[in-house]
Amino acid sequence: MTIDNLNSLQTLFDLSGKVAVVSGAAQGLGKATSLALAQAGSSVVLVDRNISGLESTAGLIKEMGRKVFISMTNVSDPDAVADLFKKVDVEFGRVDFLGNIAGDGHLAKPEELTIADLHSVLQNLVVGRFAMCQQAGRRMLAQGGGSIMNIGSLASSTALGRGHIAYSMAMGAVVQMTRELSTEWSHRGVRVNCVTPAQIVNPGLTARMKEDPTLEDRFLHGIPAHRLGQPNDIMGLAVLLASDSSAWITGAIIPLDGGNMAMNAGGTPGHEQRSIQNFQAKSK
Repeated sequence: MTIDNLNSLQTLFDLSGKVAVVSGAAQGLGKATSLALAQAGSSVVLVDRNISGLESTAGLIKEMGRKVFISMTNVSDPDAVADLFKKVDVEFGRVDFLGNIAGDGHLAKPEELTIADLHSVLQNLVVGRFAMCQQAGRRMLAQGGGSIMNIGSLASSTALGRGHIAYSMAMGAVVQMTRELSTEWSHRGVRVNCVTPAQIVNPGLTARMKEDPTLEDRFLHGIPAHRLGQPNDIMGLAVLLASDSSAWITGAIIPLDGGNMAMNAGGTPGHEQRSIQNFQAKSK
């Protein structure tokens, strides 16, 4: 590899001069995504309802010398989303990347789920995500390019049970929305991809595992990598999707799951091989 080629490779991941909008930026995947983009050179618009978390993330980005703008926007409200992007127009005049991450689910048995709660989940995770895509997409189309990263879930593609019916329905829609938007917009320079995480450690999951001490072990039995995800696991992927290095990646559904989907429900992860070997030894 020549020096010229090496320099070209480095610039593929350079986000200098770009503007990213990230929802859910106060914590978890949204915070990690925002910090990664800023480290790669991007200015970042941080969106969340948690003002203290927003200010914490913003402080870290300012320390990097990047420009940052915060907004307490309810991203499930299309009117609020439209107002958000008008502010982005004033502050930056462009949008190069959307990290579409925020959105609340609701756990309930199918026979007990109220229609009102179902509507709420669909509003949060489908209508809100579409409104963000639409507003960012309009601007990206007008400027001739951009990239959108929707966050789906393992539940986008496989059934989880455990009261996830509304969440899984919504996340399935996010995957199809991603594919449709990519099909409609890719030839006009706007790439749209979806990342589907398995269990990522966050305050909500931590609380659930505290209530049920068996939950973490049950999760790990389905993850060949034998650990839960951490928010920082998305950092490299976010920079990849925001940068020119992924110029021909669009419409992709990308697992972030420690091998969960590859293994499927009938598989036996490597960390369980010892129990199999012990059983075979006892059978001899």
